[in-house]
Amino acid sequence: MNTLKAITCSAFAALLISSCGGAADIISTPLENIDNTPLKVSDLTEIEKHNWGHLDLVKDTIPGMSVDKAYAEIIKNKKGKKVIVAVIDSGIDIDHEDLNDVIWTNKKEIPNNGIDDDKNGYIDDIHGWNFLGEAYNEQLEFVRILAKGDTSDPVYAKAQAEYDEDYQKYMGYKNNYDQMLLQISNADAALAKHLNKTDYTKADVNSIKTEDETLSRSVQIAKYFYSNGLESLSEGKEELSNSLNQINDRLNYNLNKDFKGRINGDDADDMSTKFYGNGNVKPSVKTESHGTHVAGIIAAERNNGKGVNGVANNVEIMSIRAVPNGDEYDKDIALAIRYAVDNGASIINGSFGKYYSPHSDWVRDAIAYAGKNDVLFVNAAGNEGINLDEKDVYPNDAVGVGPEVSDTFITVGALEPKYGSGIVAGFSNYGKINVDVFAPGAKVYSTVPENEYDTKGGTSMAAPAVAGVAALIRSYYPKLSAAQVKQVLMDSGLAVKSKVIVGGETSNVKPFGDLVKSSKMVNAYNALIMASKMK
Repeated sequence: MNTLKAITCSAFAALLISSCGGAADIISTPLENIDNTPLKVSDLTEIEKHNWGHLDLVKDTIPGMSVDKAYAEIIKNKKGKKVIVAVIDSGIDIDHEDLNDVIWTNKKEIPNNGIDDDKNGYIDDIHGWNFLGEAYNEQLEFVRILAKGDTSDPVYAKAQAEYDEDYQKYMGYKNNYDQMLLQISNADAALAKHLNKTDYTKADVNSIKTEDETLSRSVQIAKYFYSNGLESLSEGKEELSNSLNQINDRLNYNLNKDFKGRINGDDADDMSTKFYGNGNVKPSVKTESHGTHVAGIIAAERNNGKGVNGVANNVEIMSIRAVPNGDEYDKDIALAIRYAVDNGASIINGSFGKYYSPHSDWVRDAIAYAGKNDVLFVNAAGNEGINLDEKDVYPNDAVGVGPEVSDTFITVGALEPKYGSGIVAGFSNYGKINVDVFAPGAKVYSTVPENEYDTKGGTSMAAPAVAGVAALIRSYYPKLSAAQVKQVLMDSGLAVKSKVIVGGETSNVKPFGDLVKSSKMVNAYNALIMASKMK
């Protein structure tokens, strides 16, 4: 989901800023509340970190989806059918070394001739469509509601209250992170001066014996970063700078009532105009890496000796750019879903979402359209650690906990790479009614623009993992309907019988089955076996 995860005060912030509270100790649930599956006590190796979502719980004691096992024992040399997976996101680097051979091409369209050859309304849509045009930054939806100034809008007061709270919160984050970055920079300079070199090592820092208070504090700061897996204060400064960039984006664009982000010439509140944007489906800036990361999880070229293996082979990725750095527009999403359906996608991945949606009916109608046309929509649950049975999130296939408009819409929560009480990612939303399955979503390694790779976390990463398994099912068992594929994903998963920490709050411990409709985490090996037995 393309939303900024809440930035909380870390132990380091507590070390530097007295106003920022310290982090609570992690308390595991008692051993007797964990099932009989052995718990992995050693840290993940570098190979395991890059591939954990594909590993097997029984063999590797890591809660992956048994993808490698499925290829080794079930798929082997079988030939499957090509499956088109539409990724509605921020754009995809279609030239990436690990993606360029799995990108969908519209064979009915002649490139760059300025003619709508296939007469679908979109000119030169060779690899998908870009509904955003050249736009990148955008406001959040509740900020757009305030910017319209219609105080009679029933959600205006709620939006104003949320705006006031968020603005103060992010101004506080900005002040704290500015102070942290300053103090780290000072510490780095002090250590470099004392050691008479800028490329000092962990051993150099550990060897320092001093009664100088400033230097001692600098050593303490450096040791904090070493203990968190970083090799240098330069890395720490880079991480803080990246966080500050997110905070500044939030303040300058997402929460800025005067910012005008939509520049494609289209009225987002008028559904009568549909054919806007352009055929450039790539990210507008390198930092717009979300869609590329999602695409790699689904279908990065397997066994090519580069980067990472996607979950699915036999996949063509259709790139639909409709998710900005901010909240997506309902109109763009509704039309993106319909574009995917009308142009041959059998699976849609939606790693985006928001909590205000003025035209949610447009999107729900599009979801129903996908269902009627046998297209599976895989939806990220969201990253706020909340119960979706108690708060509406968009997109969805139902109003609240009411009847669903589609039986091909599946919502996915995120798992951590370690089995036990902490298996549910603290950021992951959940819900016994509104979340269907869980899948690997934290600390996931995948493709990012310009032939690079990175680790990211979110239900945004869990959804494409499931989309990849769905693509395997649709490839090797193409006679199954989208509704049957959804049922296979839910019924064939591994049941987690343990109690788990919910929302990252160690005091909130519940049975895993209370958080998700299926009570299970997706498993590719089991899913293919079940699919093979269905008519």
